[in-house]
Amino acid sequence: LADDGGGSISFNSAQSWSTLMNQPTAQFYRVNVDNRFPYWVYGGQQDNSSVMAASRNNSFGLTEKDWLTGPGCESAYIVFDPNNPTTYYGGCYQGYIEVMDAATKETKDIQAYPSVNLAVEPKKMKYRFNWNAPIVASPHDPSIIYHGANVLLKTTNGGMSWEVISPDLTRNDTTKQGQGGGPLSNEGAGGENYNTIYYIIESSLEKGVIWTGSDCGLVHITMDGGKNWADITPSGLQECIIHSIELSPHDKATAYISATRYKFNDYASYTFKTTDYGKTWTKIISGVDADDFIRVIREDRKIKDLLYAGSERGFYISFNGGANWNKLQLNLPVVPVTDLAIHENDLIAATAGRSFWILDDLSSLQQSGGMFADAKLKLFTPKPAYHYSGAPYIAEADNNDNRNNAAGANPLQGVILDYYLPEKADTNNLLKLEIMDANNKLIRTYTNKKDENFKPYPGGPEPAVLVPAQKGLNRFAWDLRGENIAPDIQGAYILGGYTGYLLSPGKYKATLTYKGSSAETNMEVLQNPNLKVSAADWTEQQQFLSRISADVTDIHTAIKNSRKVKKQVEGYNELMKDAKENKDVVDKGKELIKEIDKWESNLIETRQNNFQDVINFPSKLNVDILNLKGLADVHDPRITKGLKDRLTDLEKEWAGYKKVYETDLKKAVEDYNSFFKSKNLPAIIR
Repeated sequence: LADDGGGSISFNSAQSWSTLMNQPTAQFYRVNVDNRFPYWVYGGQQDNSSVMAASRNNSFGLTEKDWLTGPGCESAYIVFDPNNPTTYYGGCYQGYIEVMDAATKETKDIQAYPSVNLAVEPKKMKYRFNWNAPIVASPHDPSIIYHGANVLLKTTNGGMSWEVISPDLTRNDTTKQGQGGGPLSNEGAGGENYNTIYYIIESSLEKGVIWTGSDCGLVHITMDGGKNWADITPSGLQECIIHSIELSPHDKATAYISATRYKFNDYASYTFKTTDYGKTWTKIISGVDADDFIRVIREDRKIKDLLYAGSERGFYISFNGGANWNKLQLNLPVVPVTDLAIHENDLIAATAGRSFWILDDLSSLQQSGGMFADAKLKLFTPKPAYHYSGAPYIAEADNNDNRNNAAGANPLQGVILDYYLPEKADTNNLLKLEIMDANNKLIRTYTNKKDENFKPYPGGPEPAVLVPAQKGLNRFAWDLRGENIAPDIQGAYILGGYTGYLLSPGKYKATLTYKGSSAETNMEVLQNPNLKVSAADWTEQQQFLSRISADVTDIHTAIKNSRKVKKQVEGYNELMKDAKENKDVVDKGKELIKEIDKWESNLIETRQNNFQDVINFPSKLNVDILNLKGLADVHDPRITKGLKDRLTDLEKEWAGYKKVYETDLKKAVEDYNSFFKSKNLPAIIR
């Protein structure tokens, strides 16, 4: 069974059906975003509720816990003050519109002219509203809300009253305003209301310049807030749906309209561009499949003439203002794209079937212009990244290994780096990515070469992360961490691990090197705007984590060095164990080994072999210190007095063991060497 919610299967002749909650399916009409961090995504989904969803979280993927039901209903536009989204306006079919208080989640009806309208012929209605009637907040004053019927309605007082600011902006063909559906039953819910405003947009560059498009193919403009209107429909454009209008953020006279005629069984694209407020139009369809049609265009906020287009079967891009289009499907499912929004240099798409999708960071498209003809190594400058946790989605399985594939993925954590390689980097050529801090100090190195000598073991370091090295455009994320904090102790389970700590917000630099060529870029990591801490707090945290790293490195280095001594002594003892004349040397060696083991047993617990063992054998000094790293290496950098006091005490403890290492053990080794030498033992013992 395929329906508005997704797909279900019955194995028992329809007595029961499988769930819809195991698939990422939803049909969104429109998309809106706010200016919070993380920003939220809004829209109405067919035959379900409207939705308000976080774009990312600090967990392992977005689930229903990150979604809220919004105002209005399935066909809602949702609008608000993007800087202070505390009041949400949402629509529904037949012109229903309500306002929702974010704090209480309570709603209030604010229809301009309350009327049931169900089963009423549209020609008998005071106002005709589309099923997906547009609601828009003014970009100049979000307290001004526009609602599209057959005329344009405006409120400045939260919907307590509405003003009509236009004449009928449709064809108003009453012969097409009778009962919908048929011939067996009437579609009286409003899904077939005709001659309605389908799209509204106010210029972000000019207050009071408003454009509208109707579901019957008319485009109108007012330059004075609705006092005077002009019909600027492209000449010869037949009846159609003006699905969307995009006003250029770079030129106030430039606009793009996307029209569709699929309801007439015409699947061609009707997309036009004007540079003179609609006085003249140019059709821009070169490169679009003949049986595909563009529903929505958005122009890049930074680069003029860089256009993104959602179509019935996917996605297109133009680098020349629409003169030519190219497909840019990537991993986006082949699905109707119904709306697009650009925010924080991300591209957010609403789809009719596969929910919301986000293309993170448009920087490489902006900076390349789509041109790689020089075939050189390129490293693009990324957008500023936020110091924020949250891993890409990791599917969790239940006891039957059913994975929740309906969860949304987080963006890659850290700084997203896009780079272009003129060829695939093979095993004979090293691709190296180096991360430097503001003082050009090297803090992390990545390559494309696997370490063939690496052997994993429980509690040991993770294998080195490899950078992708395919011909063409590659994407990789620096996770904001430095190198591993200490040398590992082979075979020892270390609770807490060796992962480098997160570095603080600030300026960084990346350098990419391949076959003698290099490219570099600056990077910026921003503090989470919701976190109210100072630069001094970050400095103290970084110094604290660096101190821990130095302590554990010192401890592990001393352990490794003492084990080298132990291994040599064990070797000699093994060679001389059957020679009675060397018994005193063997005994001396055993004494030294015992002394080393006793010293080491205070620093590391070697009986732990896995995570469960940490409750069987108490961890020792190295893990006690690493535990503080885990507690301090968090989102809020402020170091508590408890952390400071504990590290001071542990460092005093290490100072005592270090003194034993540098004095008692050193002397024990010297005594052993002297005794060994006094025996005049040969270099090779048989």
